Amino acid sequence: MKARDSDGDSAIASLEDISVASASGHEQFRAIVSISGMTCSSCVASITHAIQSQPWVVFVDVNLLTSSASVVYHGKSNGDLLVGLIDDAGFDATLDRIENLTSSHGTGLDHDRSSGGEQSTQRTVAIRIEGMYCKHCVSRAVSSIENRFAPGEVNILTPPTESSPIMVVQYVPKLPMRTIRSIISAISSVDPAFEVSVYHPPTVEDRAREMHSRERKRILFRLALCVVMAVPTFVVGILYMSLVSEHNTVRMWFMGRFSRHTGYVSRAQWILFMLATPIYFFAADVFHRKTFKEVKALWRPGSRVSIWHRLTRFGSMNMLLSLGTSIAYLASIAELALSASGTSDVPDKDYYYDTVVFLTMFILAGRYLEAYSKAKTGDAVNALSKLRPAEAILVDAEYGQDQVVRTDLLEIDDVVRIHHGSSPPFDGTIVEGSTKFDESSLTGESRLVEKNTGDPVYSGTINQGAPTTMQLTTVSGTSMLDQIIQVVREGQTRRAPVERIADKITSHFVSIVVLIAVVTWLIWLTLGLSGSLPDHYRDSSTGGWPLWSLRFAIAVFVVACPCGIGLAAPTALFVGGQLAARHGILVKGGGEAFQEASRIDCIVFDKTGTLTEGGSPSVTDHYISESENKDMVLNLVHALEEQSSHPIAKALASFCNSDAKLPTMPPFEVTEIPGKGLEAIFSLPEDTTSQPVAALIGNEALLASHSVPLTPILDLLSTWQSQGKSIALLALCHNPSTPYTLAAAFAISDPLRPSAAPTIAALKHRGIEVYMLSGDNPTTARAVGAQLAIHPNNIFAGVLPSEKADKIAYLQATLPSKRTGRRAHIAFVGDGINDAPALTRADVSIAIGSGSAVALASAGFVLLRSDLAAVLTLVRLSRVVLTRVKWNFAWALVYNCVMVPVAAGGLYAVRSAGGGAHVRLDPVWASLAMAASSLSVVGSSALLATRVWGIGWRGGGEVKR
Repeated sequence: MKARDSDGDSAIASLEDISVASASGHEQFRAIVSISGMTCSSCVASITHAIQSQPWVVFVDVNLLTSSASVVYHGKSNGDLLVGLIDDAGFDATLDRIENLTSSHGTGLDHDRSSGGEQSTQRTVAIRIEGMYCKHCVSRAVSSIENRFAPGEVNILTPPTESSPIMVVQYVPKLPMRTIRSIISAISSVDPAFEVSVYHPPTVEDRAREMHSRERKRILFRLALCVVMAVPTFVVGILYMSLVSEHNTVRMWFMGRFSRHTGYVSRAQWILFMLATPIYFFAADVFHRKTFKEVKALWRPGSRVSIWHRLTRFGSMNMLLSLGTSIAYLASIAELALSASGTSDVPDKDYYYDTVVFLTMFILAGRYLEAYSKAKTGDAVNALSKLRPAEAILVDAEYGQDQVVRTDLLEIDDVVRIHHGSSPPFDGTIVEGSTKFDESSLTGESRLVEKNTGDPVYSGTINQGAPTTMQLTTVSGTSMLDQIIQVVREGQTRRAPVERIADKITSHFVSIVVLIAVVTWLIWLTLGLSGSLPDHYRDSSTGGWPLWSLRFAIAVFVVACPCGIGLAAPTALFVGGQLAARHGILVKGGGEAFQEASRIDCIVFDKTGTLTEGGSPSVTDHYISESENKDMVLNLVHALEEQSSHPIAKALASFCNSDAKLPTMPPFEVTEIPGKGLEAIFSLPEDTTSQPVAALIGNEALLASHSVPLTPILDLLSTWQSQGKSIALLALCHNPSTPYTLAAAFAISDPLRPSAAPTIAALKHRGIEVYMLSGDNPTTARAVGAQLAIHPNNIFAGVLPSEKADKIAYLQATLPSKRTGRRAHIAFVGDGINDAPALTRADVSIAIGSGSAVALASAGFVLLRSDLAAVLTLVRLSRVVLTRVKWNFAWALVYNCVMVPVAAGGLYAVRSAGGGAHVRLDPVWASLAMAASSLSVVGSSALLATRVWGIGWRGGGEVKR
């Protein structure tokens, strides 16, 4: 598949074919396309409309800052048409990758390794082989793999060719004989001329950086030409023609003629003509070429675009600038022709050559600064990618020495050494040594985290203690840092609803401006020709009212600026995303999640693992019936709970494991009852009969459903519950003909997070309602709520996992917003697998980073550290960001609403002090104002990242502990 880019070349950077046929047969794919040539939101609108007009397109999102588009569509073969559609719209595109959305992809990583150092995780790696000059070289490279490894150990999916020296291999790593290092070594040993390395296809960010860099160079070249021409233009056209005395010798020479054959044209105008011509054709050409492409794409034969759409929604900022410079240049040529023919003596001030030069220079200067600012504002992924080191120190057990290798040559189970001040290449666990790591780059937490043998460490963090040794558990593309980068990348493609408003405005902007310019020219012309205007209004003696009126139209073309409207939201949201990442918050839902978070009225917290620490609950009290064997009971509870990942189950298994002699349990059947517990059937080790024994372990609701009496321990249970402890009960049935009887009870204490109470207090102080969801009984839930100052009416107790989403829906339907009077916007904060439905149902979903992969996949925001203060930071930051978006919009709209009438001559009737010149916006100054408009919006967003009072974000310290 080929796609033409700005240099005429095209390629598919990577194609992820992970196709799995769906049951319905309607597969959905997502294509990521890099686009060059976009300059404003009008470009975004034209590309969006071109793609959305296709019936097989489900969703399209074009991002101006990343110069890319994300398109969801039906039918994989239709991906070939996307590049053509964008090309027909007048832009250059490269297909970056295609993903199958119908296939199921888990966000968790399962590195299930078998014994003997062999991993069950299959790897597919692309290898670049430089130095191949003939077909014989290609066959030797392929043969090196076949000769070194047994059949089936390393499969060559794509052999290299002379034109494309990329070999794609697939293998299951087995240390130390079958690794990417041994594969590269085998190929390199064939010929010393071969330079072999792992090939990394360029990402959409790489392509965007390349396009931005290339665009800046082109603008800089043209800007340099403008500056060179602007100096003599200023000297001749402004200094000597306006500021120097009429009797100055040099000015008189400029006012003279070259010869009698040049008519009434002065030397100054010939010089200005020669200075402006290269500017018009070689500096402003970027506007003309893009305008030509847009018009050609709009009116191409066979286009499905309606005539009404072509007349009402066309063009971009390039068209306005092309029209402005073209009218100024061609009008000057027409006046020069009149003067040269000797039919009219045109005053020098009636030419617009200086307008062409200075207008183009100011526009290109603004474009360059805008491109630079946008690149800096939206380069979050590149900043994250730099956290991973390029090289690592591999501990080679085979040779007993360390060697420095590139990180892309590492495998799972490799052992690497991390020196002080260094970062792990990928995620892993400490195998030797004790140290402290700075994880602020990932979590935003400034405190050093102590790491001992067996503790996990992450790529992107910094070892601030003694040198240590770690074993890798992930490789490229699967580490936490890679997942964060992917989340940020996905977040950048999700736009806020407020951005769609900008799209609607800018889609009609150019056509409206063209209409205003034409109407402006016609109104002034009509007033002039009808005699309604006094003669002193026309301050030129040639061309009459038509050319005099044209100057207002040129100023309208130039001053109008849709760029500020289009950049108002994305630049502020990009900066907001970076600020959130600094505080350990990943904006997975992009601009849409940010906008929703700014409207939060109520936050619902899950109790276990969210308000409580979850990871370290412990059994504080227990009761075992005198009729049961203690060791048997503890053995049974341990066997039932040891496979569960629920925090309470882990606490029970840990307690029973340490407090009993555990014989081997025979196999048994276990059935999970959601939200209540487990039901099992098994045989006791000492039971010589074949009679099975049934067991129930779970909460009070489970035992109540089986009519298990709890009368003997009701007072004990009430005491535990009043202390905020969770209760787990065990009931046994030794004979099918007898009922279940209570065998044991356990009280589990799950400590509250230190940040929970102050965070809730701060949220309530800001007028946000706080609710709590819990599967515990009402007494325990209210006891926990009392510690957090949550009103009893705001506590939902005994909630089953399937009911959590229903509670969110209930609040959405019944709780009014204190700010707007409409329905409240509900946020949910959770961490468990059973929180996923509630996270999906809530208006704003926030997951704790230490939670399950399913919860993280369902969330709009992910808190990388388990500090609930980040929730308050998110609330404040989202409101600040949306306020800045509104401010940017307001400024851009006010600018256009004020400057366009001024450029159209709205203040021309006003004269300067002493009856001087009329007040008008010259096209040159209009271009400067237009450039300043875009830069001010980008600058406003960039200042959000500073700590300047009243302008920047001064986050931190929201929660008083």
